[in-house]
Amino acid sequence: MAIISSTLKSVKDKCGLVPFITAGSPTIDVTEQAVKLLDQEGADVIEIGLPYSDPLADGPIIQKASKQALEQGVTLEIVLNTISKVYTKINAPIVLFTYYNPILSKGINIFLEQIAQSGVRGLIIPDLPLEEADYIADICQAWSIELILLVTPTSSMSRVEAVIEKSQGTIYIVSSTGVTGLRENVNQEMLDFVSKIRSRTDKSLILGFGISKVQHVETVANWSINGIVIGSAFVNRLANCDAYQGLQDVRRFCGSIKSVLRKV
Repeated sequence: MAIISSTLKSVKDKCGLVPFITAGSPTIDVTEQAVKLLDQEGADVIEIGLPYSDPLADGPIIQKASKQALEQGVTLEIVLNTISKVYTKINAPIVLFTYYNPILSKGINIFLEQIAQSGVRGLIIPDLPLEEADYIADICQAWSIELILLVTPTSSMSRVEAVIEKSQGTIYIVSSTGVTGLRENVNQEMLDFVSKIRSRTDKSLILGFGISKVQHVETVANWSINGIVIGSAFVNRLANCDAYQGLQDVRRFCGSIKSVLRKV
């Protein structure tokens, strides 16, 4: 069962909110509190990034957060222990964002078994070769994890069609070329790209990379998507040297985004 997809399709608002935070930044305790706060403020799905030393798809804000977490000794086991403590206390399902190398290092079957048992319900691997997606997806399905595949504006339509076919239920549309991060404007040309994908599938579509402002959300929420992913803007707020202030900033920002999504 594609839990993430079904959750997004059941959102009462026109479009769901998928906040992203980096596990262990600024501390693993703050991560646990942030997940609870995001859920309380109406996050529909929560994406947690596993700290990694070579995060090729991430911009400077998330890279810095990942480095900070690693320097504090945050490991996969610590992250999964935190998720296991919190996932039964929230409504939003948790998606884990990780690169392929940590999965291969642990062993694919062991990794997927461990994250499933911790309460993870979705998985994003930005550097997963499409040729290996079927194998990973089969194992994910056995553990009731939804593998979420990505397409970018530079993807050929043949690749887009392949992702649509292989996707278990949710497709992540990267809204800009390059890495994650804060941007001034949303690329309006993305509307055509989203429309092309929507015309080919009724699977859940989420849009991310560079969406960081209320104005961005107001623009893209009316596109034919089921969810908006916001990462760097949340990670940046949590980076506040005062943990309490950072959490309050996250609470307010999440609430303001959900308020916009209820109105569009």
